[in-house]
Order: sequence, then C-alpha cells, then structure tokens
Amino acid sequence: MIPLLGLIGGVLVGLLWGPDVPVALQPYLPIAVIAALDAVFGAVRAVLDGIFNDKVFVVSFLANVVVAAFIVFLGDQLGVGSQLSTGVVVVLGVRIFSNVASIRRHLFKA
Repeated sequence: MIPLLGLIGGVLVGLLWGPDVPVALQPYLPIAVIAALDAVFGAVRAVLDGIFNDKVFVVSFLANVVVAAFIVFLGDQLGVGSQLSTGVVVVLGVRIFSNVASIRRHLFKA
C-alpha cells in the first residue's frame, strides 16, 4: 500500500510542480526512467516469487539508473551517444519484457 501511495504522490507532485529538466541532463532522463522501470518491474517479479528484499531493490534501482546514465554519458564523450543509448534501451527493454512476462505468468497462470 505504501509504494502505491508513494507512486500516486510522486505523480501528483510531478504534475502540479512541473519541474524543468536542465538541457544538459535531458539526454539522460529517458534512459534513467527506463532503468528505473527495469528495477521496479524486477521488484514486482521478486515480490511474486517471494524473494523480494528492500535493500536489494534500492541498490538495484540506484545502480541501474547510475550505470545506464554513465553508459550514455560515456557514449556522448566518445561520439557514439545515440548508439550506446539504443543499446541501453534494448538491453533494459528485454529485461523489462522478461519481467513482465514472468509477472503475467504469476498473475494469470499462463
């Protein structure tokens, strides 16, 4: 219940406050969001598997976001930012869909 309230509160604050992302950070925001979604779907899967650990979730969440943003930053520095961004999106997208498939199997037994 607490995570759901936190999600609702975060969405409301974001909608009401409307924060502006600095131009220098804009290329990293979509990658950070995808990395965060990967951690969240992984946590939901872990809850359904009965192996959820809040410390692992927090570390996974932060590490995913930092590593994904660093990879994109490194790609920008090397001049191949769009290729590395695409790679990060593909890898995290595969993980997200894998977790969603597992969640679907748990919920619908199919």
